[in-house]
Amino acid sequence: MPVTKPWVVRDYIKCSGCRLCEIACSMKHEGRIWPEASRVRVFMLVPGVEVPHLCAQCSDYPCISSCPSEALYKNEETGAVIVDDEKCIACGACINACPGQIPHMHPEGGRIVTCDLCGGEPECA
Repeated sequence: MPVTKPWVVRDYIKCSGCRLCEIACSMKHEGRIWPEASRVRVFMLVPGVEVPHLCAQCSDYPCISSCPSEALYKNEETGAVIVDDEKCIACGACINACPGQIPHMHPEGGRIVTCDLCGGEPECA
């Protein structure tokens, strides 16, 4: 039986748009409530309908192959895209290559952030 990678399933019927996922993510990665720095982003499609926007873990990982500084790589255990902050030049090539434009610039700039699945134990779920 093939091993499946961890995945955060979004149930849009049950999602109330409360944004607790953004809070949990920012607490995990930033040590404080800072939704703008969350790796999960929640968008309002229309008033009253807000949906979480997460990495779909494409089979070909276009964000990784587009990075000129080789700052992105796939975590073999989780399948999540990991950003090496030391190598990232914040050029945005990964954002443009991603079909959902999931990677995004950290609010303080200078680096790209994307969901790393919290090492296989997502805090947002």
